[in-house]
Parts: sequence; C-alpha cells; structure tokens
Amino acid sequence: MITLLEAGARAAAESGKAWTRTTRAPAILRDGAPYDPHLERFIADLPLNGVRSQHSLRSYAYDLLVWVRFLDEARGKAVWQATREDVDAYHRARRHDDAANSISAASWNRAVAALDKLYRWAVEDGIITQSPFAYRDVWRRMPSGRGRTITVTRNQAYERAAKRSDVKFITIDDYRRFRDVGLLGLTPEGSERPGARDRNGSRNALFADLLISTGLRLEEASSLLAVEIEEAIRASAGRDKQVAFRLPASLTKGDKGRTIRIPASLLARLRSYLEVERAVAVEKFKMRGGIKRMSAALTCGVNAGRIEVATASGERRPMRLETVTPDERRRLVILGSDGAPVEPAALWLSEVGLPIAPNTWEVTFTRASRRCQAAGLAFDVNPHQLRHSFAVHMLALLIRQRFGEVSKDDDLSGAAYRRLLGDPLQQVQRLLGHSSLATTYIYLDHLAGCQDTVDVAVEELLSGIDTPQSTKVAA
Repeated sequence: MITLLEAGARAAAESGKAWTRTTRAPAILRDGAPYDPHLERFIADLPLNGVRSQHSLRSYAYDLLVWVRFLDEARGKAVWQATREDVDAYHRARRHDDAANSISAASWNRAVAALDKLYRWAVEDGIITQSPFAYRDVWRRMPSGRGRTITVTRNQAYERAAKRSDVKFITIDDYRRFRDVGLLGLTPEGSERPGARDRNGSRNALFADLLISTGLRLEEASSLLAVEIEEAIRASAGRDKQVAFRLPASLTKGDKGRTIRIPASLLARLRSYLEVERAVAVEKFKMRGGIKRMSAALTCGVNAGRIEVATASGERRPMRLETVTPDERRRLVILGSDGAPVEPAALWLSEVGLPIAPNTWEVTFTRASRRCQAAGLAFDVNPHQLRHSFAVHMLALLIRQRFGEVSKDDDLSGAAYRRLLGDPLQQVQRLLGHSSLATTYIYLDHLAGCQDTVDVAVEELLSGIDTPQSTKVAA
C-alpha cells in the first residue's frame, strides 16, 4: 500500500534521531518503507529549490502520491518507468472520470507542475534519459507591451482552457467589520458582546491588519521573528509614515527576498503586543517548560538585537537569516546566559508561548468568518484574501496618483498609456514579490468594477488601518 507520511508525523517518529532537513519533509511510503530513494531525495530537496512553505510541500507530495498510486495500480509501473501514454491515461482518469472523482483544469495544471518539476529534475540528475511529457517552444509577448517577445518551453500537458482563479478581495469597510466582529468578537454595531470576545482577539486583529497593510503572504507573516520587528520599531522612531522592512530570501517565494513597507502606526501596536501580550506568553513558556512541546527545537542566543548560534568550537556567531527557512524560524528558541530556554524567537506566540503555525491562522480566520455569518454578515475571509485586497487597493491608489500628475493635454493613447500604468504595476509587483509582471496584471481586471469603493479607502490603507475599538477601550 502506498501512503503519504506528513512532515509533522515524520518528525515526531524520528524525534530520537538527529534533526535534518530531510525529516521535516513529507515522505511517500510503500508498506511503511520509503517508496523510492530518488523520490524521497527530490521531496527533501524541494525547500532548496524554492518550495518552502509547508502548504506547498504538502500539495507537491499529494500530487506525487496520486500519480505514483495511479502508475502502480492502473499501469503496473514504477515512477521512473512512466511514458507519454501513461500521462495521457492519467489525464483521462483525472479529468474525464465521473463528476464525483474528476478534478478541475486548475487542479490538473497544478499536478502537472509538480510532475514536470520531478521529471526535469530526474533528467538533470541522470536518473532517467527522457521525461514522459511532451514539450514545444512558444512565443510569448513581454508584459511591458513594447512588442518584445521571448521563447519559452511549454509542457503540452497543461490545459490552455484553465482560467486563473478569481482575485477575491474585501473592501476596507467590510474588512473592518470582519476584524471587529469575527476576530475581536464585537457586535456588528461595534459594542461589547459579553462572553463572545476571543481571548486572543487583539493579537489576531493585529496579525490581520499586518496582512492587509503590507501584502505579506501567510507564511511570511507567521514566520517573522521578534528581533526583526524590534529592529523595525527602533527604525520607526520619530517617523509618522512607513518603515522599509527587508524580507530575507529564505522567507519569500522564489528565494528573491523583497522590501515591504510597514506603517509606523502598525509598528506602534506591534510594540504594545511585544511588551504586554507576548511578554505574558513568554512567561508561561518558561514556567511550563514550553521547549518540551516544540518539535526539534533549534537553540540560539541574542546579542545586541542579533541572533547568534554556537559553533562546533563553542564560539557564537551571528545566524545568517538569509538561509533559515520559515519552518526553522518557528523552531528557534533563545537561550539565556545560563543556557536555560527563555523564549521562542518567533514573533507570534500562542497563549502558552508556543509559535503559531500558518495552518493555525487559517483556522482562526475560518472561525472568525463563521462568527460573522452567525451575526448576519456574509463574510468568508482567508489570510490570502487580505494579500489580494492590499494589491487591488494599492494599485488603485498608485494609478490614481499617476493620473493626477498628468496634464489634460497629455496624449494617453498607446505606449504612453502603458507607460503610465507600468510604474504602479511594477511597484505593486515589487511589494508583492511577483516574479512576473504578468501575475500582477490580473489585479487590473478588478479595478473597473470597484473603483468607487476602492477610491474611498485607498488613502486609509496606505496610512494604516484604524486601531480596533477594543484597543481604544483598553487604552
């Protein structure tokens, strides 16, 4: 029987052994043993090849599992014996099966992306001589719209008819209601509701405000370290706008790194969180021996605001955060001068001082959406939707500013119009960390129908979301 062993279960099963990156990756097993050493190595090396988030790793492993099972059960083959005929048969089984079992074109294309990566890797590594996929070269116009084209190699198994998922975003007014009712537990009118407020509502609302104010991905935001935010807070002293914040390459998709801007008002609230709510959680972590509840903790120290690790000789040197993965960041534990664990390095901690994983935030947003629905508000908000909201609102603001700089006598036809839109698109591309400007273009399609709504809220977004009512009351 071929099964998938999740990364968390694998780490727990191997907790008695020395930790390696391999133990933090999912694994495909046959009758309890590794299915294939090359396949195991491919999955283990995915974080080194740009697939860093646990969600993406699970998706890759699942798509590989389904393919391996199909080859084994329907074709009687191992993964490295697959041919083009097997790919065609797999397409028929996955896309043209009965309605209860067939998958969408988008899901099919996601599976093809995972398998394409696998077989390209296998060819480069000399495991196989030829991929089971067919390829062809196609011309593609550059997003700049200046007539330039490039040649790209396209896997023919992709379905052209597959449409991109709709960009789901929320207006600022609706976001405030979702935050106040869903995360803070207030009534739709903004008053206190006895017994309904979440004990961690202020922290959860602050996390959501960070997402919609910066466009951070869920794993990026949930993997921030307290020392990084403390440094940004010091840099914000005397400022009343935004502070540039550099995300290291290992934290971002595609290993590119990027600079975001955090509103100074939001940093002030983060400072309060560090000094009060997080400090209480840290005390509970120390009192209850929280390090025993952390899987494969990585110990470190802090010196002058910098994280340090011990070398083999016993000396301490600064940790290169550019190479530390999101998963490793959430397992860092800071030791005191006496060698005792003091606190996790992660910014976001639970009530008992343990780092909060990305899937926990997803559950938090699901629970908040249900609370809103129970109160008569038809909201279904997830963390990534706030990233889309940031993109749409920011793009609308930048475009409006650019048009405000244009004279009524300027010619806005053709190339001049494209150049006018080019700068705002590229700015949003940099803020979001998109590798291609074509990805950022999808947000333009959503501006025409919501421009009036966006225009009302964009300035508030840039200056930071208003402080939640509960914070005002507490102050």
